[in-house]
Amino acid sequence: MTDSLISTSMPGLTLVGRGKVRDIYALESQLLIVATDRISAFDVIMPNPIPGKGRILTRMSAFWFQQMEDIIGNHIVSVNPDDYPAACRPYRDILTGRSMLVKKAQPLPVECIVRGYLSGSGWKDYLNNGAVSGIRLSAGLKESSRLPEPIFTPSTKAPEGKHDTAITKEETENLIGRELTAKIIAASIAVYNRAAALALTRGIIIADTKMEFGIFDGKLIIIDELLTPDSSRFWPQDTYEEGRGQSSFDKQFLRDYLLSLAWDQRPPAPNLPDDIIRKTAEKYKEALRRLTA
Repeated sequence: MTDSLISTSMPGLTLVGRGKVRDIYALESQLLIVATDRISAFDVIMPNPIPGKGRILTRMSAFWFQQMEDIIGNHIVSVNPDDYPAACRPYRDILTGRSMLVKKAQPLPVECIVRGYLSGSGWKDYLNNGAVSGIRLSAGLKESSRLPEPIFTPSTKAPEGKHDTAITKEETENLIGRELTAKIIAASIAVYNRAAALALTRGIIIADTKMEFGIFDGKLIIIDELLTPDSSRFWPQDTYEEGRGQSSFDKQFLRDYLLSLAWDQRPPAPNLPDDIIRKTAEKYKEALRRLTA
């Protein structure tokens, strides 16, 4: 597979962290975030990259950040390497299309998940106890049912290799305070509602999505990525039917493949066949084409 970036090495720049997908460098008072082609599932990084994935995530996040600027600010300073500090210039070819120069915000220790439909871990929780993150739902819902209104179902931010844990609104308040919890709920729901409405005009249902927030200069902003196939469930509207799992333009395709294997969802992850890599890449490209065209 060509056109893949698994990790970065940029002498002269200070690497401060590698996430599941992104490499992060410190640049004075700012950060440089580089989206590699790594992909994770069940919080485990796969050994094989998805060619071009980092560029897709960067373009899609930049698109959605711009769409939401009147709802909430974001961390982007620039996505153009020509605007980056001089120390980045030797790496322009690597950075073009897959990097962001961002404000150095203080991340909140909460994953902010909004669900408009009942799927994934939310569906499993509902089957077990009729609730998701402490929110009681009406009886008789089916897999992939549309919820009467979107719900905020936060989780912890687990270290690499560990699984995030669903928490309630009250537990979120204990972590970050009542006032800040109210702000992230309002912002998360507003962002989801706008994105879901736009996506429907382009034939895609956004079943759920995950966001992250931080504090910069005393203000709440949205950080990391936004409404990408890594952080969201994108379903084709024309084949949607409640009562079953859906086809998708996101990494659920990869998760489904991995669930068919005798793998315990712990490192090391199995090698991915070429056709799984290719089809995953195609789904990401289709999501980008439909949503940002």
